[in-house]
This record gives sequence, C-alpha cells and structure tokens, in this order.
Amino acid sequence: MAGKRIGILAIHGSVVEHAESLRRLNFTPVEIRAAKDLETVYGLILPGGESTTIGDLAQQFGLREAIVNFAKSGKTIYGTCAGLILLARYGLLDVKIDRNAYGRQIHSFEVDLEIPALGKKSFNGIFIRAPKILSAAKSVEILAQFEDSPILVKQGNIWGGSFHPELTDDLRIHKLIFGGK
Repeated sequence: MAGKRIGILAIHGSVVEHAESLRRLNFTPVEIRAAKDLETVYGLILPGGESTTIGDLAQQFGLREAIVNFAKSGKTIYGTCAGLILLARYGLLDVKIDRNAYGRQIHSFEVDLEIPALGKKSFNGIFIRAPKILSAAKSVEILAQFEDSPILVKQGNIWGGSFHPELTDDLRIHKLIFGGK
C-alpha cells in the first residue's frame, strides 16, 4: 500500500526521476499541473529543469500563487536546482541565487558531499547548470556546503538544494525531507 501523496510540479524538468525516488520510499507521487492538484498532497517538489521555462509555465497555469499559498499553509516544499531558483524568486526561501553559477551544461560535475544530517557516508552530488546560493538570511539553516557556498538549505517547511539527488540511487535526501520507509 502506497504512503503519503507527494506532488511534483510536472510542467517541465526531472519529474520522472523524482517520482521514482518517491515510489522507492513508499510515497505516492502526484503530478501537479493545476492549482487544484495541490489540494490532495502532503508535500511538493519543484524539480530541476530550466527555471525561466518552469516559472513562465507556472505563471501561465496559475500555479505560482497556488505554490505560494501551499507553502504558507505549512506543507513541505523541496526545490532542486531550478526549483531552488523559483523558491527564491517567489520569496519562499530567503536566499540570494546566482543562476548557472557552477557553469554551463558542459561543466556539469559530480562530487562527494558531506551532509551531516545524512550521517557519515558521503552523498554523490550531481551539479548540472547549478545555481549557487550567494547568501542566506539568518533564518535559513545551512545543511551542507560545497566550496564555502551553501548547497542544501532549510527555512521552516521550505527546503532547497543546488544539486540533483533524484539522479542518484541514494534516497537519503528525499527521506530526510519527507520521511518514508
């Protein structure tokens, strides 16, 4: 029997990969394409992809305001890469972002990350045209850094990451944020 329903903004980006991670944790992934879709989910993922495209489509489909209201309701939202950019742009995560700061597509890389909340075993961070968090308000908890810049942060019910955990077999980030088996 599947567990809690977690939404994934399904208008562009790494939707399938996040859905598979959620299934492996015994959640029910729900593709979010309209504001009404948010009414039945416990949490929400804003996936990586192209942030301008996702932002434009979210606005066009009336999802921007719905996402902001969802966040204000206290439900968990996790933004990866482009999703992190949107969280900052929507005023849901008090950070300053430099889009694509880690380089163009050709400069994508993987690196072992130390994330204390996940234990001693390192986490394989995959950075693809990743945004850099330049600064974070005092209310933002920095959970991990790479080269002295935050890469995984939390502010209340809002989580953001510069890298793509959904592209690995390691479920610890999704489990940390949403729980699961």
